[in-house]
Amino acid sequence: MNSTMPTARSPRRRLRAAVLGATVAAALLTVTACQSDDGGDAAPPRPTASATATGGGTPEPTAPTTDSGTGSGTATPAGTPSATETGTGDSGETGGGNGTEHPDCRATDLNTEVELQDPAGETPRHFLLTVTNNTRKPCVLNDAPVLRLKAGNDAPIVETLGEPDTEPVVVEGGGKAYAGLYVFGNDEGGEAEYDQSDRFTATLVAGEGTELAGTLIFDLPDGLDTVSVDDAARVNGWAGTEGLAMRPISRL
Repeated sequence: MNSTMPTARSPRRRLRAAVLGATVAAALLTVTACQSDDGGDAAPPRPTASATATGGGTPEPTAPTTDSGTGSGTATPAGTPSATETGTGDSGETGGGNGTEHPDCRATDLNTEVELQDPAGETPRHFLLTVTNNTRKPCVLNDAPVLRLKAGNDAPIVETLGEPDTEPVVVEGGGKAYAGLYVFGNDEGGEAEYDQSDRFTATLVAGEGTELAGTLIFDLPDGLDTVSVDDAARVNGWAGTEGLAMRPISRL
C-alpha cells in the first residue's frame, strides 16, 4: 500500500508546476510590454540635419522678427531711420520754416475786410485790416503784410511800424487775424504831396521772408470812395487781436 502513494501524487505536482510556470511567463510578458510603452528601451532620437550642420548638435537660434501676428511678416531692419529723421515726412510747412506745424496762409484762402477807426467827421487815417481763414485748417501769417496803398506792383510799399513780432500768428480754421494801418500824416491843406486811394493791396510773407504768390484786396469801408495817403503811412505786423493790432497805430 505504501508503494502506490508516491505514484498517485506525482501527476498533481507536475500539474501545479506547469500552472506556476505559465503564470510566471505571463507576468514576464506583461512587464516587457509595459517597458516598451514607457519608452524605457526606445532608441535615442537621431540628430537632425540642422543640428548636425552646426557641429555641436545644438540648433542655431532663430533671429527675432517684428511680426505682430497679422500675417504681414515684414520686419524693419535695425537702424533704419524714420520718415522724420530722413526728412521725407510731411512737416506741414509750405512757406519754408515758419516754426510751426501749420502751413503758411495762402491769399486765396483768406477773406478781407477794412474798418475805419477814426470818429465820424475826422480825416480818415487809421484802419483795421482783418483777414479770415475760410478753410477748416489752421494756417500761419508771418511778420507784416507787404502793403501797397495803390493797386499794382509798381506802387510803393508801406513801411512797417517798428519791428514786427517775430512770432508767427496761427489763424485757426474760420479764425481771424489783424493788422493796423495808418495812411495819412499831413494836415489838410498842407504843402506836402499826397495822393488818393480807393483800395489797399497786400501780399503775404512766407516763413523765410519771401513774398508769397497771390494778392489780398482790401476795399474801403462803405461810405468812403477814396482816402488821402502819403509817405507817412505805416502798417503794423499781424496780430491775434484787434487791440494788439491797433494799439501802436493809434498813437500816430
